[in-house]
Amino acid sequence: MDIFTAARDFVRRDARVLERRLFATIFEGADPRGVVDALRGYQNADGGFGWGLEPDKRCPDSLPLDVEVAFDTMLAADARDEGMIRRAVDWLSGLANADGAVPLCGPAVEGYPRAEHITEWTYKPDMNPTAGLVAALYELDFEHPWRDKAEAWCASEVAKGFHEDAHGMLTMLRFLEHTGEADLDRVRDWLPKLANYRADAKSPEYGVTPLGFAPTPDSVWRPLFTDEQLDAHLDRLVADQQPDGGWAIAWEPPGPAATLEYRGIVTVGALRTLKAYNRL
Repeated sequence: MDIFTAARDFVRRDARVLERRLFATIFEGADPRGVVDALRGYQNADGGFGWGLEPDKRCPDSLPLDVEVAFDTMLAADARDEGMIRRAVDWLSGLANADGAVPLCGPAVEGYPRAEHITEWTYKPDMNPTAGLVAALYELDFEHPWRDKAEAWCASEVAKGFHEDAHGMLTMLRFLEHTGEADLDRVRDWLPKLANYRADAKSPEYGVTPLGFAPTPDSVWRPLFTDEQLDAHLDRLVADQQPDGGWAIAWEPPGPAATLEYRGIVTVGALRTLKAYNRL
């Protein structure tokens, strides 16, 4: 069975409704409004998103991490719901500190099952996820006073230096795509200093790979990497497909259901990357 067919069967069998709708939209021409409809079940009355939209915590409360996932899912589906977005950004505005920054999560997660890495460090306002949220709103072409305030804070943080973690660096670079300040040489020199960056395609360790920074050949950050580097990681991505058709994850979610949910997310993501690089 070929890569795509095996992955399709995994998504149809084991992924949650949201990823099935997203897969159908991206690869089968389904109406993107189905993705928005699936997202509605994760939006709370306060406008934020919760209910384990990002599966590493089962907390129903609204969290910025889940808002970011909602925005990115809409972008992946090329879908946009003005009311849904506005309610979420209004909620972010009410949560943000005086500078406009927001944290990934909050103490509410402590009352529910969660992965070991969802701890107090996620309660502190940071570039991750603030910069990613600002960038997503630009990509969604959605203006809001909170976006402007948070953008100013992100710019001041960038001026202080790059993030020390690969996940934070991802959000920072996504933000920089909208400021016209893509200093490739400076970024290239910084990459080896990042925690959780997996430069070696053969490494068994968890980490963000060059494909995370350049998920498509036309990415702003594609010139950071050689053809050989990207080809090696694409080969690894193909090789990492599991016998059941899905891709595995390198961390422990809070339970079997969350594990399958995250595998659905990364499987659709793997297919999107392979499609972009003409590997399907």
